[in-house]
Amino acid sequence: MTGACQPRTVARGAPDYPPGLARYLGAEAPSAVGIRGNLAAGGQPWLALVCSVRCPGQIILRAHDLAQTLRAAGTPVVSGFHSPVEHECLTVLLRGDGPLLVCPARALEGMRLPVAWRAPLEAGRLALLSPFTGRQRRPDADMAATRNRCVAALADRVFVVYAAPGSKTEALCREVIAWGKPVVTFDGPHTANLSALGARVVRASPDVTEIAERGR
Repeated sequence: MTGACQPRTVARGAPDYPPGLARYLGAEAPSAVGIRGNLAAGGQPWLALVCSVRCPGQIILRAHDLAQTLRAAGTPVVSGFHSPVEHECLTVLLRGDGPLLVCPARALEGMRLPVAWRAPLEAGRLALLSPFTGRQRRPDADMAATRNRCVAALADRVFVVYAAPGSKTEALCREVIAWGKPVVTFDGPHTANLSALGARVVRASPDVTEIAERGR
């Protein structure tokens, strides 16, 4: 790996500290973040991708179609890529050419890089950002929630594939809408809780394509 691909720590207030973190998280923004790769690879506003760990089968199929659309459009996507649906979307997106920002719920120091990430990292289209530094290497539920808030703060828009009622993902959706940031989800009974909060619903493939292309 080249030097630019090695993990580095960026303190809040530094020129390359992501401005969205301070803007939306305020005093709760990380005092420092771990970065690996080129954060400027997106060159356009990021689309955040978020999904609860458990997800209905019908939504899983639509999420796969969404990932295919995002890949075809080259949409810059940021996510923890940790839940099963998020991880499957990453598998699809890695086959494309669009910029990707992976936000693990652990420190980057000592993190083994998956083989599939190495070429896009070297090519400058994949980067990693973590709100954790030092010895925070064992993810837990609170760290995952912190990470997801950072993912949403980094993005221009947030696509919530599915949020279980009463879940931390649903709470995140509520918070992001309160920020005044656009939140999008699929239509249907499984996402009625999100549309009730004010999320925009997409009903057909042209709507999804519009979401993807606006992220470029």
